[in-house]
Amino acid sequence: MALYAIGDTHLSLSCDKPMDVFGGSWTGYVEKLEEGFRCVSPEDTVVLCGDLSWGMSLEEAKADFAFLNRLPGQKMILKGNHDYWWTTVTKMQRFFTENGFDTLQILHNNCHFYGPYALCGTRGWFYEETGDRKVFLRELMRLETSLKAAGEAEKICFLHYPPCYQGYACGEIMELLERYGVRDCYYGHLHGGSHRLAVEGERGGVCYHLISADYLQFVPKKICN
Repeated sequence: MALYAIGDTHLSLSCDKPMDVFGGSWTGYVEKLEEGFRCVSPEDTVVLCGDLSWGMSLEEAKADFAFLNRLPGQKMILKGNHDYWWTTVTKMQRFFTENGFDTLQILHNNCHFYGPYALCGTRGWFYEETGDRKVFLRELMRLETSLKAAGEAEKICFLHYPPCYQGYACGEIMELLERYGVRDCYYGHLHGGSHRLAVEGERGGVCYHLISADYLQFVPKKICN
């Protein structure tokens, strides 16, 4: 058994927004994801850190969920800024059940346990999200709810947005991670030239890791056994 993470799959199997148009590493990215997941076994767990599908609704994203469901391993999914299909947990769980998507679970206002570890997370916040303090405070609340649900277990946090970046830091999110003793934080969102601005390594006792799909060359990052 092993735990992995990857973000930003940006699938577009039933709508016309393939990432191949950007060229470079995105060319043939669906096939690269299939190949990259060969390192994952059915009994493993993969956390998918948002921006999973360009579909505008659950129905439009159905082919993308079917693709993710077929990949090996159990998948924990959290919301990204481009996941316009995201709705209530109840509706998503019902949709997954009705369509037989039995390897997809939701990480949202909760935590999941993996051996001695608590897997916590939410979408997070980024400087691009300007002007709506209510959304910011809601994300802080969701993150703390997830961290509290972990109790005394060792916590690993997953976010879509980077909590820090060269020249930028979301102090409130970083403070929560440090206060609750999070050992590692995995995040996505950054692509292409932005990779060089990512924070990798320890800040304030928390180790930060970028896991955007194109940064990982579409191979999920192994976290632990």
